[in-house]
Amino acid sequence: MANDRRRAFAERRRACGFNQEEFAEAVGADRSTVQRWEAGKNDPQPWQRPRIAKVLGLTGRELEALLTPDDRVQHSLSAPWAATASLSTTDDELDALELARRVAASDVGAETLNRLESAFDDLATAYPVSPPQELLQRVRMHSAYVTHLLDARMTLAEQRRLFIVGGWLQLLGATVHIDLNQEHAATARLRTARVLAQHAEYAEIQAWCFETDAWRRLTDGEYARAAELSQAARSLAPTGSSVAIQATAQEGRARARMGERKQTTQLISAVQQAASSLVPHKGSEHHYQYDPAKSLSYTATTLAWLGDPAAEPYAREVIARLAPAQDIHTWPRRVASANIDLALTLLGGDRLDEACQAAQQAILSGRVVPSNHWRALEVVKAVEARKLPEASELREAYQGLRR
Repeated sequence: MANDRRRAFAERRRACGFNQEEFAEAVGADRSTVQRWEAGKNDPQPWQRPRIAKVLGLTGRELEALLTPDDRVQHSLSAPWAATASLSTTDDELDALELARRVAASDVGAETLNRLESAFDDLATAYPVSPPQELLQRVRMHSAYVTHLLDARMTLAEQRRLFIVGGWLQLLGATVHIDLNQEHAATARLRTARVLAQHAEYAEIQAWCFETDAWRRLTDGEYARAAELSQAARSLAPTGSSVAIQATAQEGRARARMGERKQTTQLISAVQQAASSLVPHKGSEHHYQYDPAKSLSYTATTLAWLGDPAAEPYAREVIARLAPAQDIHTWPRRVASANIDLALTLLGGDRLDEACQAAQQAILSGRVVPSNHWRALEVVKAVEARKLPEASELREAYQGLRR
């Protein structure tokens, strides 16, 4: 009887002018899922049925009649207490087995999720050396696939994993939007990342959302707000995690911009101590994996913003470690930032020729993203204020950066 019913279901689909692929698209499912429905192997989920009924021009009861054998329809229409009275132990066992089958049934699968998680790690590792626009296209593609999978049937464990990888992709997308000064898109993606993390009960992504927003506020000159957001991130971050360290570093940067030397120095020490004992679980270039090399870059920037000449050896060590050969166009972003830090520090020590050279290299590398243009401009303005002969050339390079 079940196969006969499902044959009628398939005939109704054909009568409405749909092949299996067209019908799957109309109801937001995969063709393989429709095939299983029509073979009687699986049932549509309750949340899918209103849409199926609408597409087929049926009432809910009419659709149920096509999907359910007569004895099950009668059973569902009878009084619940009467049904309970007639149940045998065998019925209880079968109900339990059916529930277990439905919980385990999935159109997603571990392999798909493994590949999505691996793809995210690849994107996060490519972040420091990839042009933002190119990386954003790849993030969009994978995010769209996550959105597509949300309509598929999956286990609760798979759903949580999908929410988590979707949250990571939204977070990375928000970071790239911030780099490109695309404020509205960044805000939307940060909100989505936070919602997905909340549904998955995944505090790490929630903490990264606050930390990322803190960096945005910092680049906008909202230093007090950046410090507040950094503290919010630290309160959510798992103890000893990369985001806990990064949020501490972000607060240190904000305090440095506000001239709070004592607090900044304490935060620098906290970052260095935490980074030295962190065991990396991903590659060191992964954007969401802190490591001692990132601590060097952070220390160079923070001390430079304090006007502390101690920034110089840190900046030079970053450049020595990460700058590949002599080709400035292949630098990671951290090398460009380290050259800006070095230029700012050398200007404070009146080593003007070296400062201008470091700034020129950073600007011409093409590795200074739009959200960091203000850092290059700080150096340009400082050179202009001293009326140095290199000022016009440096200004011209900066204008080229903005085009």
